[in-house]
Amino acid sequence: MISVIVPAYNAEKTLGECLAALAHQTIERAAYEIIVVDDGSTDQTAEIARAWDVHLIQQTNAGPAKARNCGARAARGELLLFTDADCAPAPDWIACMTAPFVDPHVVGAKGTYRTQQTALTARFVQLEYEEKYNRMARRASIDFIDTYSAAYRRDVFLLNDGFDGQFTTASVEDQEFSFRLARKGYRLVFAPEAVVYHYHDATPGEYWRRKFGIGYWKALLLRWHPERVVQDSHTPQALKVQIGLAGIALVLLLLTPIWNPAGWGAFAAALGWLLTTVPFLLHAARRDPPLVVVAPFFLLIRALALGSGLAVGAVRFSWAESARRGSMAGFRMVIKRGMDILGGALGLLLSAPVIALAAAAIKLNSPGPVFFIQERAGQH
Repeated sequence: MISVIVPAYNAEKTLGECLAALAHQTIERAAYEIIVVDDGSTDQTAEIARAWDVHLIQQTNAGPAKARNCGARAARGELLLFTDADCAPAPDWIACMTAPFVDPHVVGAKGTYRTQQTALTARFVQLEYEEKYNRMARRASIDFIDTYSAAYRRDVFLLNDGFDGQFTTASVEDQEFSFRLARKGYRLVFAPEAVVYHYHDATPGEYWRRKFGIGYWKALLLRWHPERVVQDSHTPQALKVQIGLAGIALVLLLLTPIWNPAGWGAFAAALGWLLTTVPFLLHAARRDPPLVVVAPFFLLIRALALGSGLAVGAVRFSWAESARRGSMAGFRMVIKRGMDILGGALGLLLSAPVIALAAAAIKLNSPGPVFFIQERAGQH
């Protein structure tokens, strides 16, 4: 049995299309159940769900993280598949989403977005996702799973407490859970054939608001996973540079009336920012040439919205104590990691001559490799 979980909040405009797509999959209908968790909707969401062959659960409004967790606890399947109420999965979505789990070491998988919209904003959003998909496709394992097209083994999901309910809106709760699993050594993979069709942001204003919200909640996520400031399998490194340069340029521009040299600094930062957009513009030229003209505008919106969201979130969550057991504040994590690297490097330097002699002795009188490698079970 496979369980497909769809959280829904005031989703009367899109839920019917989502459930119609889920009802017509290439695998037998008896092989999967559909669970719709109505997160306190005030429209016709529940009535629409009842018109389909689904298990409807209703709860007071608590956010998509808790809604998905509620569905997971009620699920009967060994595999949990997640999508959103504004997504229409392709006919082979369930088959493609579950295919990676033939490998018993795989505990999570991520699929992809597509859209049939023709508006410039939506096309840019799709192009932005495709750039990230190209990055993930080069990796045997990933650390970043979005729940618009996701799958997990139910036992692992429940063992690790599911999504964190402190994220009360649709934001980065799915990122945080996949980061948590990756930190523990679980294997997550990319399944690009598992496609859902989505209604992307239709206007620059919608795009700004969504990116600001992501940046805001990402500030909380980074308190628990500060190592993700450096790298994850989904986020292009150029994006982080663009956020920094856009912020610097904006601050210097505001200082220009009282300090003339700030204008030159703002110009230099803006020029550097433009140079970082070249790889994306080349990608746009190959995939959707008309977007080359407007892409810098949207890239600037992205950088400023994410950056301002991060700044506001950093202030908002700076005083908030984490409710996550075993979490470590970002500054302490950086200090600890620095001590680990410094101590490890010093220990390796001092012990290198002894290790070299031991390696030579082993090779002279023993078969097999010098280093003994063994897989061990544990947490962190």
